[in-house]
Amino acid sequence: MTEKVIRLWEALLAWPRLFALLLGVVSATAYPPLGLWPLGLACLVALTILLNRSNGWKRATVLGWLFGFAHLTVANNWIATAFTYQSDMPQFLGWLAVPLLCLYLAVYPALAALVAHMIAHNGTAWIYSLALSGAWIVTEWLRSWVFTGYPWPPLGMMLLGDFDSPGLALLLPWIGTYALSGLAIALAGILAGLLIARKWWQAGFLSTLVAAAMLWPAAPYFDNEGSTPFVLVQPLIPQVEREDPTKFEEQFERLAELTMPGRDGPRLVLWPEAAIPDYLEDGYPDRYYRARTAGRDPGFARARIGALIGEQSILLSGLVHLDIGQSDGRIRAVSARNAVSAIDGRGDIFADYSKAHLVPYGEYLPMRTILEPLGLSRLVAGAIDYVPGPGPQTLELRRFGRAGIQICYEIVFSGQVVDRANRPQFIFNPSNDGWFGKWGPPQHLGHARLRAIEEGLPVLRSTTTGISAVIDAHGVVRDHVPSNVSGRIDGFVPQASSPTLFAQLGNWLPVSWACLLLIASFVAMRRTRV
Repeated sequence: MTEKVIRLWEALLAWPRLFALLLGVVSATAYPPLGLWPLGLACLVALTILLNRSNGWKRATVLGWLFGFAHLTVANNWIATAFTYQSDMPQFLGWLAVPLLCLYLAVYPALAALVAHMIAHNGTAWIYSLALSGAWIVTEWLRSWVFTGYPWPPLGMMLLGDFDSPGLALLLPWIGTYALSGLAIALAGILAGLLIARKWWQAGFLSTLVAAAMLWPAAPYFDNEGSTPFVLVQPLIPQVEREDPTKFEEQFERLAELTMPGRDGPRLVLWPEAAIPDYLEDGYPDRYYRARTAGRDPGFARARIGALIGEQSILLSGLVHLDIGQSDGRIRAVSARNAVSAIDGRGDIFADYSKAHLVPYGEYLPMRTILEPLGLSRLVAGAIDYVPGPGPQTLELRRFGRAGIQICYEIVFSGQVVDRANRPQFIFNPSNDGWFGKWGPPQHLGHARLRAIEEGLPVLRSTTTGISAVIDAHGVVRDHVPSNVSGRIDGFVPQASSPTLFAQLGNWLPVSWACLLLIASFVAMRRTRV
């Protein structure tokens, strides 16, 4: 059996570029919804050996790029599904958009491979993995903010366990998400070194430890239910009817039916992104109100929401606000804001948050004057672009405490989700995941779990179609509503943990780990050459 494996390995190494592509494709199955993390780690073991054996920096860079291209294309396949819910562009563009995006995203794994080659080429697998893990941390962090950033998915997500277990992601408070990705590389390098040395028993023991950490059922050990009552609603509003005005009233009725029970008592009501079809702010031209189901009066729309949730309750809901100005000689909407408003039982809006990290080509069209004449448009319906809000913000919710708000895609940005000067008691993450097929929603939930662990804050997700969830401060999913069903969750907001080391230092923490790893690999290589 061992001889057959060796022969297969040698055959794959004879075609390094094809092998790198294959490793990229297979390793992407380690993420949700498949969650084949043992296969993902095995691919990283092979990648470490492949890159370390490459002759010349150009070959190492190309192999890193090929791995990254295949890996990120498969992991982000859900983006293509979004093109099926718009009519302004051909749907097949979605299947072109994903690989085109990943032509760029693959630059970051390529840079990591280049840096590792420059520092530790021909070093032992252990030394090389130190260099590659340090470089990977830095490049993944760069990917999170260069050109507005796109960190989906971080490699470390493959170390996140099932709903009842954080897995090795339990280390996030002390290392951060990008260093968790580095840990995945480092573990792969250690295993590679043991296998190369044919230390089978040691490799098996380490694999057993990793498996035990990944499968450990942590939920019973973290009993941290709080005292703030909530009801979280998933109304099941499919994407095909999201922008259909004839469906707006029916959509509101679904929300009402799920929300009404328990309205006589105090509770925090949580609705998804853009759940309210009406415009609730005063001062818009009448034609905007006429287009919505509540009629011309936003006061009526607010009052019926207040009556629905109950006198003692507060609602946090996604909705759209408009910015009115003069354009082409008319008073009209010049921009929009993807927002969350806090509404009390009288129907008064007393706090607002506007989404800061917008989705390029989704909520706004970059270089509109160039791209629009070419037939390109954004995926979200409408002719005006959304504008970003000021950034992380904590809303004071009276008796219901302090909430940090992260709308949809914002939750994926490690270190950018909390106002550190006014730390919230929990994060509310309303979202519309109906765009994103079968792979997007479980990965999106995975991002929310990573944020909960590293910040030490519970995350409550209310989505239109799933997966809605209550996540405690340790990343354990305490309750959830699965995809493509309607439902609600009643409970008490889990307690927050004390501010974690990551909560205090942000991404300086993983970058510091990266520096230590790179320095350690450099020093180790110097010593082996003396």
